[in-house]
Amino acid sequence: MLFRVVDNTSICNLDNRDILREVIVKIELEKIDMQEGITVEALLDSGAAELVMSSEFARRKKFKLKKIERPIYMRNVDGTLNKEGLIEHTVEVNIYYQEHRERMEINVIGGQKWNVILGMPWLVHHNSEIDWRTGEVKMTRCPEECGRQWRPK
Repeated sequence: MLFRVVDNTSICNLDNRDILREVIVKIELEKIDMQEGITVEALLDSGAAELVMSSEFARRKKFKLKKIERPIYMRNVDGTLNKEGLIEHTVEVNIYYQEHRERMEINVIGGQKWNVILGMPWLVHHNSEIDWRTGEVKMTRCPEECGRQWRPK
């Protein structure tokens, strides 16, 4: 049994069944060079400092890799260097989600469980409404520069 503070004065019971371990969204990635779309499940991860694509997925789906001038050291949550080594490539894609579209560069790294991870830069930029109990994500606060704004149906 877990507990959470509700309003600084009361505590309410929170059952483990009420907690989602992962929030996953189905997105479409469009390869810029080929204008080919691929549907993929992406993990929304507030602990990830970047947008990440698995190198295995990038290779399998034939994404065009762009070499980074200065490779980036990748660190784990505990601050240690990741054993997969440096981030040396990115891919440029259009990301489509609901009524939303944007062009992004995603870092490519090895050893990932998920094909795509949308980390804090994406989450902060869009400031989406996320229901952490159901996994529902609404793009109600999507900024103008993303293309089309979310509109209620």
